[in-house]
Amino acid sequence: MTTAFTIRLVQPDDYDQWLALWDGYNRFYGRFDATALSDEITQATWQRFADPKEPMHAFVAERDGRLVGLVHYLFHRSTTLLNDICYLQDLFTDQSCRGEGVGRTLIEAVYEQARFAGSVRVYWQTHETNARAMVLYNDVANRSGFLVYRKEL
Repeated sequence: MTTAFTIRLVQPDDYDQWLALWDGYNRFYGRFDATALSDEITQATWQRFADPKEPMHAFVAERDGRLVGLVHYLFHRSTTLLNDICYLQDLFTDQSCRGEGVGRTLIEAVYEQARFAGSVRVYWQTHETNARAMVLYNDVANRSGFLVYRKEL
């Protein structure tokens, strides 16, 4: 039997548990190699969540006092819309509770915040090999058809 979880804004006391999820997310995407994220980047990311001048935000899913998921999102301008749009940048659920609705509920929390902020769109990316997550994503959003290109500088 699964215990219910709650979605809430990340709090300063959450750092250690958030960091464990953040590390899990980065490990999932293979970021712990020679090009791993530095501690400086992790600290800056964490500090942005608490800065009211930053457009970056974080929700966590909590079950029985333990964080079991995270989502990070930010607002930015678009050349094709008048209002800011919302980019869901990171989504991660602890392996112990995947398939229990944590990811879906975190996405829906971002949708709610985006509506509240006046955004008309939430979008995100995933790796083409993330088939399990795409089952959820295909259920809660429309695939845009766009491919992502990037060049490291």
